[in-house]
Amino acid sequence: MPFRHEWKHVLNQADMWEIRGRLRILMQPDPHAGTSGQYTIRSLYFDNLDDKVLYEKLNGVDRREKFRIRYYNSDADFIRLEKKSKLNGLCNKHSAPLTQNEAQAIVDGHWDWMCRARERPLLMELYAKMKTQGLRPKTLVDYTREPFVYAPGNVRVTLDYHIRTGLFCTDFFNADCVTIPAGDAPAVLEVKWDAYLPCIVQSAVQLRSRQASAFSKYAACRIYQ
Repeated sequence: MPFRHEWKHVLNQADMWEIRGRLRILMQPDPHAGTSGQYTIRSLYFDNLDDKVLYEKLNGVDRREKFRIRYYNSDADFIRLEKKSKLNGLCNKHSAPLTQNEAQAIVDGHWDWMCRARERPLLMELYAKMKTQGLRPKTLVDYTREPFVYAPGNVRVTLDYHIRTGLFCTDFFNADCVTIPAGDAPAVLEVKWDAYLPCIVQSAVQLRSRQASAFSKYAACRIYQ
């Protein structure tokens, strides 16, 4: 996937209602959201004992990456390993499918099989970095997402809210894992696009009281650990 532009804004409740109203008029709901227009996401992020991923984010390192395992609406039939990379303010994402048994094996510390997954290079890369950098499952992040799309510019706008973190829990499929609200941000607006952002979308996502920020759901959830 090529690198894309990305903006983020932290929103209060009133901001979210205002932006949501604009987006529903201007943009189309992402078809992946179904009839409800939203879905839930559970992600498991990786870091090492030195919190390399966290501190690179907090220190604004220009070139960085993070690995996560993710699934949607508690559906264990569709699980993805993802690597999100940042370079010069641009971002891209690579992904590979996982079965529930494979994801659970990684959580449980059984990952030697990953070095033989030649048809999924991303798994082999994670395995190598677990070996050389000490990456391990670190933090659960749960939230609800409302996604919108706009064809010109290949724009995707999402509203993420009800952000919660697993309290010292990395058991990815444990429905009883205790989670708590992460930080004070009621919602986060994310805007992603390719070569250009149409002016009409740019106007729709602007708020006089808000500026683009470097908010990270992973970093917000790590304050409890």
